Amino acid sequence: MNSREVLIEKCLKAKTALTTLAASKGAVRNAAVIAMADALVASKDEILAANNIDIENTIANNTRESMIDRLRLTSERIDGISASLKKVAALPDPLGDGTVWNRPNGLTIRKIKVPLGLIGIIYEARPNVTADAAVLCIKSGNCVLLRGGSSAINSNLAITKILRDAIASVGLSAECIQIAEDTSREDATELMKLNGYVDLLIPRGGASLIRSVVENATIPVIETGAGNCHVYIDSDTDLDMAVAITVNAKTQRPSVCNAAETLLVHKDIADKFLPLAANAMPRVELRGCDKTLAILSGIKSATEEDWVCEYNDYIFAVKVVDSIQEAVTHINKYNTKHSEAIVTKNIASAEYFKANVDAAAVYVNASTRFTDGEEFGFGAEIGISTQKLHARGPMGLDALTTIKYLIDGDGQIR
Repeated sequence: MNSREVLIEKCLKAKTALTTLAASKGAVRNAAVIAMADALVASKDEILAANNIDIENTIANNTRESMIDRLRLTSERIDGISASLKKVAALPDPLGDGTVWNRPNGLTIRKIKVPLGLIGIIYEARPNVTADAAVLCIKSGNCVLLRGGSSAINSNLAITKILRDAIASVGLSAECIQIAEDTSREDATELMKLNGYVDLLIPRGGASLIRSVVENATIPVIETGAGNCHVYIDSDTDLDMAVAITVNAKTQRPSVCNAAETLLVHKDIADKFLPLAANAMPRVELRGCDKTLAILSGIKSATEEDWVCEYNDYIFAVKVVDSIQEAVTHINKYNTKHSEAIVTKNIASAEYFKANVDAAAVYVNASTRFTDGEEFGFGAEIGISTQKLHARGPMGLDALTTIKYLIDGDGQIR
């Protein structure tokens, strides 16, 4: 079979299993989630062995360390994934319930939440996405077709097998979880065009992946992931807080989409703040505007490309601005609508920033690193939507449902 035929066969298997999954009780889906969480911990050795193969292959390709960190699994990280899955199990059932109202003509209308159907996920080098996406789909009554990148294929295959066996152990079909073994670009393109088979496609990765899916897909897509995030240091600020938030946003895990890529500093505080920030981030390469270069000697000059770049690395673009208005204008011009932060003691500045910055998540006196499904109380996330339709920000269980109206009558005609 060719690539498209293989994908269609997987979709048909998932669709066959979908009816039973969508109609299952919340207790059954919760049992499946718990079984998945426990199975990951019980199968650590198998997962780590597969992950080590991926790591070795990636190192051989001279991949930078920050990207290898996205790929790497450890015993502690697997424990963390398992713990987040159990948090998902503890959340309310996203299906059913709804509101009911009566019309003057006697009709009773009930609005309920139902699964979207078969959800396709295209992602890159983070094998934790395999578990996060699968568990959120199962809990919300959706089947899933996983398509990870070539660098994580061994990890993804191992995790998928473990998760399929886990849900089968509680009576759900293993076919609810499918994975594309072919990691070629051609296979990804075929997945983007599976009209009538895949109900929603969610890309999760870097800007080039997101752009490719948005431009080529003929099935519904939720745009996620790319994170050109900013931290703006206002003129009226707590310097210690500003340094701590800046360092965390840039360096705590620079390879992820909610890490900061550009630092904006008000001119009135720049002389004091920039040397403190630079000394607190000795590993970070700074690239600055002319005003920054006049304060920090020996750093590179920032180009237009630096303002738009999602580095995913220990590189930070720095710009000194004349006002909060200039900072907001810069952010709205260059950002990816992901996460933006202001550090300020001025309430008016904070309110202006929140009202005028166009992003899924806007922070006052906190790091952009909190834009995350688990940190928001969703247990896990299937992606961070940077668009405005259907879902925005970290996408948890509710984002994987749609609406159905149930109308009861007694012979009414119009």
